[in-house]
Amino acid sequence: MNARGSAERSEPDEPRRLARRPEYARPLNRLLAALPAAEYERLRPALKTVPIRHKQVLHSPGDPIRHVYFPNGGVASITTALLDGTLVEVATVGDEGFVGLDAFFTADAIAPGETLIQIPDTSAEMMDVEAFRNQLAYGGSFRDLIGRYAQVVIAQMMQSSACNALHPVLQRCARWLLMTHDRVHHSEFHLSHEFLAVMLGVQRPTVSIVAATFQDAGLIRYRRGRMRILNREGLEASACECYSTIRAHFNRLQA
Repeated sequence: MNARGSAERSEPDEPRRLARRPEYARPLNRLLAALPAAEYERLRPALKTVPIRHKQVLHSPGDPIRHVYFPNGGVASITTALLDGTLVEVATVGDEGFVGLDAFFTADAIAPGETLIQIPDTSAEMMDVEAFRNQLAYGGSFRDLIGRYAQVVIAQMMQSSACNALHPVLQRCARWLLMTHDRVHHSEFHLSHEFLAVMLGVQRPTVSIVAATFQDAGLIRYRRGRMRILNREGLEASACECYSTIRAHFNRLQA
């Protein structure tokens, strides 16, 4: 992640749309953008640019993973369901990574949870799993980047598990908002009470209390499902150490 998420460097009301880009232009996904030119040209024919929409399901639990997705923006959420139907978020993915991590480990990967688009923005690059595995077999920078990203996601999940178990909901909410702000690159985005409750593992009334607390402090404005970050530095001060720890992992990926 990098400073592209700061409010000062972006237009808060103008998310990046699915636009025609030159045929040979690099995608906005940062894994693909980091590849050497020769390696990108090798895998480019296997990529298909597809639009993404709010609540679009990319993978369903128990289904074979047939495609991986490299988001060019927005946020995809990976959730697991308990027997009583409660959903719990286990990871999020933006333009720093890709969806379908299990396919890195095995050719016949099964989705362990549901992956859906919670904050749509622009598009994603879709790749058939067979083509993805073939590209991994070449080795080189692509395999190295995907392997490093896998390590970062595991570290993120470990840190988030500790955070959810031990830290107050206000700190966890600040962490989640900052991570989302880093990924969407503009200050305003759609965010429902229902979704934020799933992300934090709390009931919707708790979300209202947390949002009101942050609004009263002048950190955010949250109305009718629209979240606007007003004071990023204040949010960083309100977050637990888990935000800076997770961000450091992603920064090392981009180094």
